Amino acid sequence: MMELRNSSWELRTTENSRTVEGYALKFNKESRDLGGFVEVIEPEALDGILEQSDILCLLNHSEDRGVLARSKFGVGSLKLEVDNVGLKYRFEAPNTSLGDELLEGLKRGDITTSSFAFTIDSDVWEKRSTGYLRKITKFKQIFDVSPVYKEAYPDTTVALRKMNDLNTEDLSGYYKTLKNKLN
Repeated sequence: MMELRNSSWELRTTENSRTVEGYALKFNKESRDLGGFVEVIEPEALDGILEQSDILCLLNHSEDRGVLARSKFGVGSLKLEVDNVGLKYRFEAPNTSLGDELLEGLKRGDITTSSFAFTIDSDVWEKRSTGYLRKITKFKQIFDVSPVYKEAYPDTTVALRKMNDLNTEDLSGYYKTLKNKLN
C-alpha cells in the first residue's frame, strides 16, 4: 500500500532565484497521533533506496499537472541527499506555468509544507500506554516528494499520515490488518 506523509518545507531563494530546497522527511521525529499510533522514521530506512527509485517532484502529488523535477535512480534534475536530519531535496523550478505557480505559492506563503509518497519494506510496532509507536525501519520505494497546498493535518507540518484512495471498506481492512499485526 502506498502511503503519504507531510513534513516541513523550507524555501531558500533570492529575488531572481528559482532554487527550491527542503526536507521531504526527517529522522527520529515522532509524528502527531495518526489514529491511535505515532511513527518515527529511522535513519537506516533510506539505505540504498534513492539509487533504486525513480522519484518525481510533483505539486500536490499530481503527475497530471506535470513534473517539477526528477531523480531517476539517483541522477537527474532533482537532487536528493540523505543527511543527519533526513531526506533533503533541491531543484530549480522549471520555466513552466507549474514552476511559476510553485514559486508564487511559496513566496506568498500559500504552500508551506511538503509530502512524500512511499511503500515500506519493514516496520516495528511497539505498544505504549497512550497507543502504539510505529518505527519505519526500511522503505521499499520512494515515489515522489511534493510541495502541497494543504497538509493532511492542519495542526502540524511534520510527518503526518495521509491515506490515499481508500474507501470505507479498504480502511476497515487496513485497521483489521493493523490490529492483527499488533496482537
